[in-house]
Amino acid sequence: MAEQEITSATARVKNVRIAPRKARLVIDLIRGKNAAEALAILQFTPRAGSPIIAKALKSAIANAEHNFDLDAQNLIVSEAFVDEGPTLKRFRPRAKGSASPINKRTSHITVVVSEKD
Repeated sequence: MAEQEITSATARVKNVRIAPRKARLVIDLIRGKNAAEALAILQFTPRAGSPIIAKALKSAIANAEHNFDLDAQNLIVSEAFVDEGPTLKRFRPRAKGSASPINKRTSHITVVVSEKD
């Protein structure tokens, strides 16, 4: 039985306090790009999600190098997506003794890097 060679590594960041809708705007910028180019894009993207996603991408690159002996120069972001995490429900006082709900949304960010063919 031939051993299958692993050519991808994953990094997940769970329960991050950023709305998935905002994180998806940033993650769409790096999907399918070279790993080094994706890091450069994230470094110069002025959005709240970019440092969090950059950290996840660096972790995926480190996992690929350390766990699977892949070359960092040949890595591309093959998959990158944001799922919705648990929502923190809070309430804001309003006029006449009423209250308005505030949903503080969280995200699960997944970044998968793989070797170029």
